[in-house]
Amino acid sequence: MNPSLTDSPALSRRGVLKIGLCASAFLATAGLGASLTGCSSSTPASGFAMLRNSDLPFLRAVIPVLLEGVASAQAVASGIDGTLKKLDFSLQHLSPEMFKLTQQLFDVLSMGLTRGPLTGIWGSWENAGAEQIRHFLQRWENSYLNLLRMGQGSLLKLVIMAWYFQPVSWAHCGYPGPPKI
Repeated sequence: MNPSLTDSPALSRRGVLKIGLCASAFLATAGLGASLTGCSSSTPASGFAMLRNSDLPFLRAVIPVLLEGVASAQAVASGIDGTLKKLDFSLQHLSPEMFKLTQQLFDVLSMGLTRGPLTGIWGSWENAGAEQIRHFLQRWENSYLNLLRMGQGSLLKLVIMAWYFQPVSWAHCGYPGPPKI
């Protein structure tokens, strides 16, 4: 007699580790593949020191969703370019290894081959709706794979830091700005 799904034991610690290892290998292979095949250009986009052309559509789609509720939709929309500039500035100050990991995250999210299965967004980022992006972010935030949770957390922290780096964001949270010396 074969046991039913309800009779089988819950996912074991070893099983979770195997899944995590497989997911890590998949993401590393996809990132490396993108780098080696030229899908991921290492040259910065015009006007940026670190962000590449392939990163911008993804970031322009995700930033407004990540910043929902921190300011009015109009303020967020008008602050996307400033947020990208501050994000680029922050990336310049990461250690080489942390920058490499961030770039791999952006590669995985930008490449169609990995974007669809990992995010559920099968088309381009420009065509993704806010609800689809929210679903992808919630899926990663609540994933049983630590790598996806870390990716969502890193992305959220980078964008939030870049947003609050700008003086335009300070008024909404009541911060008067640094003291004048």
